[in-house]
Amino acid sequence: MPRRPKVKRPLTIADLPAPSTDRWVIRRKAEVLAAVHGGLVSLEDVCRRYMLTVEEFLSWQYSIDRHGLAGLRATRIQQRRFGDDNKIIIEM
Repeated sequence: MPRRPKVKRPLTIADLPAPSTDRWVIRRKAEVLAAVHGGLVSLEDVCRRYMLTVEEFLSWQYSIDRHGLAGLRATRIQQRRFGDDNKIIIEM
């Protein structure tokens, strides 16, 4: 018997991580990015709610645009930012 596809429903404020979130796993970052991109909340509201800087949020956006969901993984960011000699590698 074929599997039924999951029904996708619109993202709501209730789906977003709690304001007290301090551990940012890929899924949580992606939910917040989708909420801003979809117009559910503004960038300013997200930064205030989660105590993020605009630069941090934009780095998430850059990472997902450039590397997909795997780009949101903290270890991936560190691997891209530091070379073998621990110098910062600037990606443009």
